[in-house]
Amino acid sequence: MAVFAWEGRTRAGEVRKGTMEAEAEPEVANRLRAQGITLSKAKRKAKELALKLPFGWGQGVPEKDIVVFTRQFATMIDAGLPIVQCLDILANQTPNKNFHKALFDVKASVEQGTTLTEALKKHPKVFDDLYSNLVDAGEKGGILDTILSRLALYIEKAMKLKSQVKGAMVYPISILIVAIMVVVVLLWKVIPVFENMFKDFGGGALPKPTQIVINISNAFTDHAGLIFTTLAALFFGIPAIIRTPKGRAAFDKIILKAPIIGPVLRKVAVARFTRTMGTLLSSGVAILDAMEIVARTAGNVVIHDAIMYARQKISEGKNMAEPLAETKVFPPMVVQMIGVGEQTGAMDTMLQKIADFYEDEVDVAVDALTKLMEPLMMVFLGGIVGGLIIAMYLPIFEMAGNIKSG
Repeated sequence: MAVFAWEGRTRAGEVRKGTMEAEAEPEVANRLRAQGITLSKAKRKAKELALKLPFGWGQGVPEKDIVVFTRQFATMIDAGLPIVQCLDILANQTPNKNFHKALFDVKASVEQGTTLTEALKKHPKVFDDLYSNLVDAGEKGGILDTILSRLALYIEKAMKLKSQVKGAMVYPISILIVAIMVVVVLLWKVIPVFENMFKDFGGGALPKPTQIVINISNAFTDHAGLIFTTLAALFFGIPAIIRTPKGRAAFDKIILKAPIIGPVLRKVAVARFTRTMGTLLSSGVAILDAMEIVARTAGNVVIHDAIMYARQKISEGKNMAEPLAETKVFPPMVVQMIGVGEQTGAMDTMLQKIADFYEDEVDVAVDALTKLMEPLMMVFLGGIVGGLIIAMYLPIFEMAGNIKSG
């Protein structure tokens, strides 16, 4: 499959340009003719050298690009432009090469008669289940522009939640890394100098704290290779364990019960669940399908299992509130408000209100967490570094005292 840069004219004489993936130039001409465009010229583009990085780095599509695409797509559809033309324009203007390629593939599939939903599902790493299912609801209901606008708003809110949690974790992780680096330098380079100095001075037994620090330093320098190998094994091994089903389930359960970050992550999970569920229901997606999509996009195995349990009970004829309460994952207030939404027939509106409330709660919780973390991490860093320095200066203080008394 090659990429052709083409130029042609519409029946009205308007000049059009674009690019298209095809086997040969006649295929380009035939596909353009189906769109009412007569091909003037087509040129095969040179293949670009693709550099694949390990772990999929540099191969994704930022959520910000998807938001911009979705908003512009909605505006074009609302203005009455054909879907193929919209995709062609948006693919040509996106700076991300991966997104550019995915959009051209979607455009080619739509040109060949595939629905937009089926074309999007061919790229699950770019357009997830939520995206493709909402587009499907928009296509079937004839409200694609409205659905796309809702999707853009949803992704923006999800991005805000994610950035808040990441922002709260940046400071403590940075301080922890600095503390580890400082301790390594002290144990490896500084403390051995002090040890040699104490040996040269003589003076008998060292104070106990000083001797403990020197012993730790000696153990570190003697077994540095083993220590770094163990740390590297943990660095790569723990993520590998978390990627297994049992490891992921255990990690998600622990992190939700963690003393400081756990309550914040639970609020984030509630906000995501209610926002996604409300968006799906208001777009006309059936409740069982919506529950399945929400479970897959939950991002936490504990939340996923709770939602799937509730879905099973709903399929058996129960309402949503009772099985959600049985899981004991969601706060009682959330369950009660969902119950009220079921009784009044305004479930989607109630879910959006819950999402608004919990997003505000996340704002407050993240702000409080950040303010709490700053003094705690400073005390932690100061305690470790200060403790090591004091331990090494204790013999010097004793020597000074002995000289003074002498």
